[in-house]
Order: sequence, then C-alpha cells, then structure tokens
Amino acid sequence: MSRVSYLLLDVLRYPETLTGLTLSEWNQLIPQARHALLLGRLHALILHKGLLDELPEQPLNHTLSAYLASEKQRATTAWEATKLSRALDSLQLPVILLKGGAYFQTNLQISQGRLLSDIDILVPKAKLDEAEQRLNAEGWMSNKLAEYDQRYYREWMHEIPPLKHITRGSFLDVHHTILPPTAKYRPDPAKIMAAAKEITPGVYTLGSVDMVIHSATHLFHEGDFDHGLRDILDLHGLLTYFGDHEPGFWDELVPRAIELDLINPLYYALHYCSLILATDIPQRVIQQAKQGEPNPLMSRVMDWLFMRALRPDHPSCDLPFTGFARLLLYVRSHYLRMPLHLLIPHLSRKAWRRRVADKGEQTAPGEAFNIPKPKPSFWRFWAR
Repeated sequence: MSRVSYLLLDVLRYPETLTGLTLSEWNQLIPQARHALLLGRLHALILHKGLLDELPEQPLNHTLSAYLASEKQRATTAWEATKLSRALDSLQLPVILLKGGAYFQTNLQISQGRLLSDIDILVPKAKLDEAEQRLNAEGWMSNKLAEYDQRYYREWMHEIPPLKHITRGSFLDVHHTILPPTAKYRPDPAKIMAAAKEITPGVYTLGSVDMVIHSATHLFHEGDFDHGLRDILDLHGLLTYFGDHEPGFWDELVPRAIELDLINPLYYALHYCSLILATDIPQRVIQQAKQGEPNPLMSRVMDWLFMRALRPDHPSCDLPFTGFARLLLYVRSHYLRMPLHLLIPHLSRKAWRRRVADKGEQTAPGEAFNIPKPKPSFWRFWAR
C-alpha cells in the first residue's frame, strides 16, 4: 500500500519543508498538529533541527505555548512520581511508570513537547488493594461510580477506577497488567515487572523492549484513535532510539513479543511505523514479526482501516469513510478486550447510557466510558 500524504505527516517526515510553508499552509498545519496532540512535539522538532530563526513568529507562538505546557508537565510528573514512591514505600512497592510518564522520567527525545492526560503506573495484582488504600490515604481518590462500573473495572479491566488527587487535581491510572484479564491475549505481568529498570530511587520504567511492546499493545488494542499519529510517532521514536543505542535490542524484540503473547500488536507497530514514517527497521526483524501478521485478506482490510484511523481527527486529514473505519476499530477493540457473552451486554448498556445522556439526563462522572475523563485546566486547554 502506498503512503498517503497530508501536511502534518509531510512535515514530520521532512522537517526542512517547514521553511517553505506559506501562512495559509501554517493555518492548516497548526490545527492538524493540535488535534493530533503534536503541537508541542512540532516545536521540539523545530528546535532539534535548528529552524527557529527561519520560521514566522505567528505560528511559532502556538507551537511554543504547547511546548512550554509540556515542560510544565515534565516537572509535575517528576514531582508526582516522587510522591507516589513515598506513598507506596511502606508496601515495598516500586512505582513502575508506563507510557508518557515513563518517557518523561527517562528523558527520551519523544517526551520533548509531549502532553499527558494522566499518569499510569503498574503494581502487582496481589498488592492492588493495599496500594489503593495507601493512595487513598495520600489523597488519591476515585469518583463515585455505579455498581456496574465498579464491577467493570475491578473484575474485567486491567486497572482500578481512575484516581484523582483531591488537592493537586492530577489523574492516576493504577494497572495490574497491560491488557484486561478477559482479553484475547494474556501477557504475564510478573515477567514484565521483573524486567523493569530503576531510573531514580523507587521509580522504575519498563525495560526497553517491553516499553515498545506495551506501546504497540496499547495503540492496537484501544478503540480511541484520536491521537493515533502521536502514538505511532512514539513508537517510531522508541524503535529508532533503542535500535541505535542498545546493542541486542533488535534481536530481543520479536522473541520477547512471542514470549508475552503479543506478537500481533508488535507486527502492526512495525508495519505501520514503516509504512507511515519510514522507520528504519532491520529486514530480518520485519520478517520475524510476520508471525503476527493476519491472513492476506485481513491484512488488506486492516490497512484500509488503520491508514484512515491513524490520521489526525481533523477534517483536512479525513479520507472517505474515515468515521466508519474508526467505528469498526472501536468495535474491534472491545471484541479483543471482552468475550462476546460480556461484550454484547456491555455495548448495549453503553448505547443505552449514551441515549440517556443525549436526552440531557445526568450521568455520574466516569459512568459513561465513552466520555473522556476531565483533565486539569492546562492539560485540557492544550488537548482540545
């Protein structure tokens, strides 16, 4: 399948083209980047390429503001990680950061200009109740959820209900594994935690290979692709950095994905990184990862779906049937997450709740899972 082009993607592939953009093109690029949550990353790219003095001031005001918001989040995340470590220290539990928080903590290049909606940590399921009690004691509280919602999280999901700090207003997701226990694939969380690496005292991230596999799993098992391009860019950055800086990374990647029963999402990650961003991946690794490739017909279907869904959620980036593709992938994500005897009643309940919400009736915070969690004001401003 040939690469499909649009302005933001062209700029990410070839940053030097920024110097030739007209103000009209900037007026298209800025909204695309904002909707993709890549406005701050765009500014980081401009700084990295030394293009700051060659670009017009007006669009740079937008990219700089997003970049500064990201840097504020970096400091906030480091502070929150310290507070979390102190909270869980009495249980002798390390704080294992996931996703964006881990990128910040390790100061990876992909964290420059990145925005977070919450902090994600991983704890052993056997310690989950104790960890939640300690976090509650330190001010991390969950919204009041309906009985069904509590059951949904605590029996079927890979995390407890989201927590919000009562004074700082930051959000925390506490995971006990990286996929729901009802999901089709069931990676062993003990193996993932055992390979975690300490970054600062008491604060850990996943091992490099596991960080890539988790990022791939999160993207290709979720039903929300509003920020799919950002997540593909994350994967591109992780693969490029670890491939260049860690000997043995490419040799370990596919065997580890097979060991964790996650070769399918890794295949998709390598395939779409190569297809969309021309990531430099050794051919032998691509061949090994084809163990996770679907049959030829399904491969064509998935290309049709993902090459639409992994674009910024902005009208200038849409292809024909983009909305339909996202709907199908949304249903797919739930199918991968839950068996049919749970899925059909769950989706029916969600549809009913949406109907009630559309009629203007009140729903308790967090009850309707399709409604995004509220975010602190400076995050909400830049995420819109």
